[in-house]
Amino acid sequence: MESQTESNNNNVVAEGSDDGGGFLASCRDRLCSVLESFRLSFRDFAEKLAKIARDDPRRVAHSLKFGLALTLVSVFYYVTPLFNSWGDSTIWAVITVLFVMEFTVGATLSKGINRVLATLTAGLLAVGAHLVARLCASAATFSRFIPEVKARYEYGVIIFILTFAMVTVSSYRVENLIEYAHERLTTIMVGVATCLFTNVFVFPIWAGEDLQKLAAGNLDKLAEFLEGMESDCFGENSCEKLEGRAFLQVYKSVLNSKATEDTLCTFAKWEPVHGKFRFRHPWSQYQKIGALCRQCASSMEALASYVVTSKKSQVLPEANPELSMKVGAACRAISLRSAKALRELSSAVRTTTIPSPTDDDDDMPTAVRTASDFITELSDDDAVVLQVMHVAVIASLLADIAAQTERISEAVDDLARLARFEKTERAVVVNIENS
Repeated sequence: MESQTESNNNNVVAEGSDDGGGFLASCRDRLCSVLESFRLSFRDFAEKLAKIARDDPRRVAHSLKFGLALTLVSVFYYVTPLFNSWGDSTIWAVITVLFVMEFTVGATLSKGINRVLATLTAGLLAVGAHLVARLCASAATFSRFIPEVKARYEYGVIIFILTFAMVTVSSYRVENLIEYAHERLTTIMVGVATCLFTNVFVFPIWAGEDLQKLAAGNLDKLAEFLEGMESDCFGENSCEKLEGRAFLQVYKSVLNSKATEDTLCTFAKWEPVHGKFRFRHPWSQYQKIGALCRQCASSMEALASYVVTSKKSQVLPEANPELSMKVGAACRAISLRSAKALRELSSAVRTTTIPSPTDDDDDMPTAVRTASDFITELSDDDAVVLQVMHVAVIASLLADIAAQTERISEAVDDLARLARFEKTERAVVVNIENS
């Protein structure tokens, strides 16, 4: 009896030991799983940061500049004589750097001037007359609904209301209100000056240059689409399957460029004279060019959708091979000449030089009319009618793209005239085979 009891006790102990070991193993496995998940997450995060740094090294420079600005402004906080001059208000210099330091010079200058002027105005009004200040604060709040004010001065309006509220409330708790307002304004000016010094003199990033590159890049993308259509769609070695072709996607970024374009234009208007950009540079003209580029990209989207669908369905008969050959040649000519014109305009915008007229532009109307000339000579055969409808749609869309290219050219000419682009002598290429 006693031996049986001891045996049962030993079994219970053994089972408990097995359960304890299994629990520890489970905990160890979970811990390893969590650590592995953390390692993979950290690796993905590091890879994303590395990709961002490779794609745009200027972001790395901006991060370093931001740290430099914080370091410089922190000197005023940690050096005892400087801290004694302003007291606890010194922290506003650090806060100003956090809020004002932006990626481009224009954005930093915009926020800095807005903050200083708003702080100064609100402080004077709050100290001078509470009643007038209340009315002005109400007017400032209402002014945020005005589109022009919201676009350029919204940050300043917010700081105006904030400063007014702080100074007004502090009047009941701070004995020397004038000294408080003076310290706040001075420390904010120190923070703004630190941001501007760092952003202008240490690897400056100009919003105007980014806007110029964006406009030139959009023109290049439109030209790339037309070049792809000329070679892969209308060329003699055209592809039967166009889905997935890279040139069919390039115009989409042009359609989505308005928000970035408007932001860069707003910040560029704040920037001082730099590089090839003179005082009162016509930044709004880039928005006009961008709007025309988006209209052209919309026509390209319609053309791409129709061509891809027709190639995919393969239901259109070749009732008149001569028509296909002649119209295809006209479409190639329109695409190639429009692409050439867009490349020339892109180069002119990027180098701030006057675009040179191309001789091919004089022949553009002839190429556009080619399809309609052949269409009017055809019979009423059903198969031919279907083919005519097909080529008529393509010719109409290409004619619209050619017309929009002409309007873009006029807008770039206006930009060159208003911005006083430089004249350059361009080499004349002679075609020996046709001479």
